[in-house]
Amino acid sequence: MAATKTVRVPKAYFVISDHQSTKSAVLEYIANMKSLSKASQKLGESLANLHLHNINLGKRLSKHSNWVGKGRDENNEYISKFGFHCATSCGYIPMVNEWHNDWVAFYARFRLEDKINGVLENCGDRELRELWSKLQIIIPNFFKDCVDNQIVPSLLHGDLWNGNAGETGETDETPIIFDPSSFYGHSEYDLALARVFGGFRSRYFDTYHSVIKKAPLFDKRCELYELFHNLNHWQHFGNSYRSRSINIMKQLCKN
Repeated sequence: MAATKTVRVPKAYFVISDHQSTKSAVLEYIANMKSLSKASQKLGESLANLHLHNINLGKRLSKHSNWVGKGRDENNEYISKFGFHCATSCGYIPMVNEWHNDWVAFYARFRLEDKINGVLENCGDRELRELWSKLQIIIPNFFKDCVDNQIVPSLLHGDLWNGNAGETGETDETPIIFDPSSFYGHSEYDLALARVFGGFRSRYFDTYHSVIKKAPLFDKRCELYELFHNLNHWQHFGNSYRSRSINIMKQLCKN
């Protein structure tokens, strides 16, 4: 994210390993950082620019040369597939980020199905299994307004809620985001978690959509993306997130 120069993130210095399974990242300390408030509007713009960065790289490469797959623009590499070059974690459980050409298939398999399988391994929930058998068939319906190759991979924060965002105490009140679970995916995915936990003002979303236009099925897709985060919490923290996950799936299956 730092390489895109679209949004401020703490500088990464190095990684410490205990030569077993534990590693720690040493990051920049940002003095006087406070909860996101006045900078929420600016963050909406910055996040949209982050999401457009890879898309714009692709447009420039397409304009200036014939390319297949990946190409380079200075220090930035255009990514034509969904996924990431390594596993990332949203919590402590690693996520599968295998490269895939199709976003809908990637999300259904490596986000929803992977989480559902994880929950089923822990508790074996019959209703969850039955709802998933219905939902997985109709997932493409939530993307009917995304014609042809309209969904282009965007670099995502991946875990963007108010606990992973702040602003400086400086006069310009610069927004800062941190603790990512990054991968290349659909830009709308990054807006869903903010709706689960709140904490972002309406001007954050309004400013974002002044840069990236709100699609007709955006709200319904956000419910689909919210499902991942609820399932993820169910897998991490247990049955306190069961009711919310099941209710979302029931609502989605009605459409």
